[in-house]
Amino acid sequence: VDGNEFLPQKKFVVGHRGACAYAPENTLASYRLAIEQGADYVEQDLQITSDGVLVCCHDTSLERTTNVEELFPDRFQENLVKGKKAKQWLVSSFTLKEVQRLDAGSWFDPKFKGEKIPTWQEAIETINGKAGLCPEIKKSENYEKLGFDMEALVVATLRKNGLEKPRRKNSTPIFIQSSSKEGLQKLISKYELKWPLLYLTHADFNWTPGLFDEAKQFCAAVGTTKKHLNSSFVEQAHQRGLKVVSFAARDGS
Repeated sequence: VDGNEFLPQKKFVVGHRGACAYAPENTLASYRLAIEQGADYVEQDLQITSDGVLVCCHDTSLERTTNVEELFPDRFQENLVKGKKAKQWLVSSFTLKEVQRLDAGSWFDPKFKGEKIPTWQEAIETINGKAGLCPEIKKSENYEKLGFDMEALVVATLRKNGLEKPRRKNSTPIFIQSSSKEGLQKLISKYELKWPLLYLTHADFNWTPGLFDEAKQFCAAVGTTKKHLNSSFVEQAHQRGLKVVSFAARDGS
């Protein structure tokens, strides 16, 4: 698989959750600011509501970045988080209408009070023609257990917006990322998507030459944390024609 022809041939910047150092992550305010700051792509983390709508939220639950606990105090689930019981208000437990009642800005700064969790459609309408879209498909295996096909929803939304097929010099290039190898492979094998794909891995992921070879079969780029990026990783990726994306640069670094 080679989607490199549809990626910039120079270094490029992805606005991580928008401009999340300056505005509340995964809000339209953050996306607009990332565009103003010159990001080549703007990232949206995707989750699914109980009524099957893609929304932009990094976590599978809502309590870190919204006032969900205040509005829906009894709608939590108790789950094990890092070995300890914790109350979680899962995105998948709420309808879109309920999610859009939440304040997703005040936790970051009072001046952003009233910012909402946007749908992916709203994010596309905000970014389209101004920068590229870099959606991250999050926890697709978990959503599959709930009866949702996240990859199908992503492709359907791209088609709705006339963005399913790559074109050179497109004003809205697409760069889809996921830590799910199976999900990325499905985008190619089942949905025949031609946009470049980015395979994200966790800090403790043990890359071997064989895994780089395998990655080349379904993605155009591989990514690891900035902390764990090294010359060997870059060299092995480049030997196979894979671009490298590191995440996430903060504090001007």
